[in-house]
Amino acid sequence: MAAVAVGLASVAAAQTPPADIIDPAPTAEDWAALGKLPDWSGRWSPDISDQDRQIETNPVPWKPEVIPQVKYWTEEENQGRPHGLLLNCLPHGMPSLILITHNANEFLFTPGRVTLLGESDGNRLRRIYTDGRAMPEDPDPSFHGTSVGHWEGDTLVVETRGILPQVFLALSEAVGIPLGEGAVIRERIHLIAPDTLAHDLVIEAPHILTRPWETRRIYYRNRKRSYEIVEGVCRQGDFEESTDRWGNPIYVPTHQQNGNILPPPAK
Repeated sequence: MAAVAVGLASVAAAQTPPADIIDPAPTAEDWAALGKLPDWSGRWSPDISDQDRQIETNPVPWKPEVIPQVKYWTEEENQGRPHGLLLNCLPHGMPSLILITHNANEFLFTPGRVTLLGESDGNRLRRIYTDGRAMPEDPDPSFHGTSVGHWEGDTLVVETRGILPQVFLALSEAVGIPLGEGAVIRERIHLIAPDTLAHDLVIEAPHILTRPWETRRIYYRNRKRSYEIVEGVCRQGDFEESTDRWGNPIYVPTHQQNGNILPPPAK
């Protein structure tokens, strides 16, 4: 009997996760609980016209010293010299991933996490943890930051901190100002119609804003096969097809001019 007791104790110890495990294996109950969440399946396309309307009707509360910078980059864009915020395959980062994206996205629900998968390349991937963890006291800075959320009924409530100061608060793909230190983003994501998703944001960026900026972005669902997200690689255009010495198909770098501008095709 003693040997059996020791054996059972060993099994129990093996099933108890170590203290540093934050994502233990989900149970059948964890998977079943996903069925009680709202249906966000399908592809969600942003209302790009509404993005522009939001900027016009609900302008960003820039600090006075930031306004000349915004005017400068706006004029550069109007004169055909866009700044190009989203170059070199760097991620959009938060909040621009939501504010100005022109790409569709989809949501993946798994126990303890909501994953936002964006069209184009792997830089549009965002993890929102819903496993009950607290926000780290000093999260490692990243483009999309650390996002911790919870469900309030059918609304996903999210807080994001630890965003790199170089990430832009963007008005377009050519006009934006780096967030600076200390930015915090709070979101409430919820359906306002069967195929319409509202993404409400409160953006705190004390380095560039006079007060928190509240704004909304709208996404529409489409389930048609023609709207499925396809693979895209942001640097694929910087390479051309070739073969190696054995005749295997490979990619080789394309010659580039200054500023990562591709030369015109040979005639």
